[in-house]
Amino acid sequence: MQISRLKLKHQILLIFLFSVFIFSIMEFYSYYSFYNLTQKRAVNYGNTIIEQTRQKIDSVFNDIKVSTNIAVDNKWVQEFTIADDDYKRSFDIGTYVIDLIENMRFFNSYVNGIVITDNQGRKISSLATANGDIMYSNPYIHFINSFMNENVTTGKGKFTNLLKDEKTGNEYFFYIAPIIEAIGGVQFSEKTGYCSVSVNMEKIQELVENTELTPNSALYILNSRNEVIASNHTKLHSNLFKEILAIDSESLTNGVKTEINGEDVIVQAKGLRQADEWRIVSMIPVHELTTDMKAIKNISIIAGIGIIISMMILGYFFLNNLTRPVMGLVADMKKIGNRDRSFRVKVRSTNEVGVLAYDINRMIDNMEEMTSHVISTQARLYESELSKKQAEFSALQSQINPHFLYNTLNCISSIGLEYGSKEIAQITSSMSKIFRYSIEKSELVLISEEIQCIKAYLNIISIRYENKFSLEVEVDDKLLGMQTPKMILQPIVENSVYHGLESMDVGGRLKVSGNMDENGDICFQIADTGKGIGQDELERMKTKLHMAYSERVKHSLEGKNIGLSNINNRIKLLFGEGYGVEIESQLGKGTTVSVKIPSIVE
Repeated sequence: MQISRLKLKHQILLIFLFSVFIFSIMEFYSYYSFYNLTQKRAVNYGNTIIEQTRQKIDSVFNDIKVSTNIAVDNKWVQEFTIADDDYKRSFDIGTYVIDLIENMRFFNSYVNGIVITDNQGRKISSLATANGDIMYSNPYIHFINSFMNENVTTGKGKFTNLLKDEKTGNEYFFYIAPIIEAIGGVQFSEKTGYCSVSVNMEKIQELVENTELTPNSALYILNSRNEVIASNHTKLHSNLFKEILAIDSESLTNGVKTEINGEDVIVQAKGLRQADEWRIVSMIPVHELTTDMKAIKNISIIAGIGIIISMMILGYFFLNNLTRPVMGLVADMKKIGNRDRSFRVKVRSTNEVGVLAYDINRMIDNMEEMTSHVISTQARLYESELSKKQAEFSALQSQINPHFLYNTLNCISSIGLEYGSKEIAQITSSMSKIFRYSIEKSELVLISEEIQCIKAYLNIISIRYENKFSLEVEVDDKLLGMQTPKMILQPIVENSVYHGLESMDVGGRLKVSGNMDENGDICFQIADTGKGIGQDELERMKTKLHMAYSERVKHSLEGKNIGLSNINNRIKLLFGEGYGVEIESQLGKGTTVSVKIPSIVE
């Protein structure tokens, strides 16, 4: 259904509803964009925190790895693991090794202890007194041996899992690197022992706790088994960690919103570069990142609701104060349209609609007065004009037949004197067709009938002049079924023969053609190659054809110029001033007469 067909009040209501709908969509879109912006802000914040912490942890781990690799590649450390002389090991080589690992521990506060062990289990160490005992306990030896057996083929150092001391409840993890003999002995390129570095977890914990986070945010360092190495928050249940970390790693890197303990949080995770399969996980409550933005969100929602309510109130008053008077005006106009002449439009308001109603009432009063005067005048003039036009039309039509009959009879007389009965019979047959056609009562006939009349007349002419000039009729077939005023072409053909071609000895040509122009009107052309008309006479004839209606009628009634003027007057009386006859001629070259009538289907 087209909107333009709806009532005005329905169109206005539809516009207001559409506006409210669009504004509501925009409000929801703004809220959705705000929500996404908030989550993006949380993700970016968490990403920044994780990246800062990861750089710190990676820096600590890298220092441990670098110093440990320097130790295991040291000549004295390698000789210590392969020397057979206990005295040399203890008092010669051992002194240098102890100095080396003591310096390593002293200059790196993240190292609690260092133990170098050869393949026979002989050890040399530098330990912090508070945390060193664990490195000589049986659980430590079993833990390290099992770990080394699993990673003996790698040839590279690795951070271990957590080792828990059952007596104290403390947890430890280590960096272990194998010692590969490279000084050219009998065990060249073989593992001769390992260096175990105990990492200071308290310092790692301090590093995490000193990271700037929101009050309830949580930051965790997890090893390859998802064990919590350090955290600034109460440790989560291991099952919950598994559920969170089961999420796709790429999604966790970009940030995932989830619910933990009934609270929406953004969870992010990034792997450590210096420890394989270790990662840092952050959990930031969404509400703590959006606290400063809630006021903006609330103002936006309140403003949106206020605007929608205002639009609805405005729409109601607009519909009530504008469309009601307009609809009343339309209803009153329908009553007036139903010819309730005594009814007048009710003035329902004092605004522009009221002024319009007042002017309509005044216009109706004036129209009634004018209508009564016009009707009385038209009633008197209609009969007079009708009878006058009928008389003029009959007079114009009656002037054709006697003129044609006179010329035809002269033709028959001439043929009868010169020839015998055969030609007279042909002429008589053609004449009977023409007379029968001319006395038809109907003013409009088929174009095909008019063409048959012309052909009958040309048959007479060809006998009369012994075919001394060519005659041709070429009319578009689609015109034959249309209508034309009777006897408008035959008089023109007759003029072309007697005034144009008769004086020629031989070689003359007459062509009657008909077609439809680009405007859909029918145009006939009667063209001859006769003697033509002089310029002065041609202008005089054109002037008569184009003179005013009253002058044309006067000349027609006076019996002057019966031919073209008569036909031109008939056409203009029937169809109007846009139709009629035109003539063009050139002396010595011939004359063309054009007849234009409208397309009339039977």
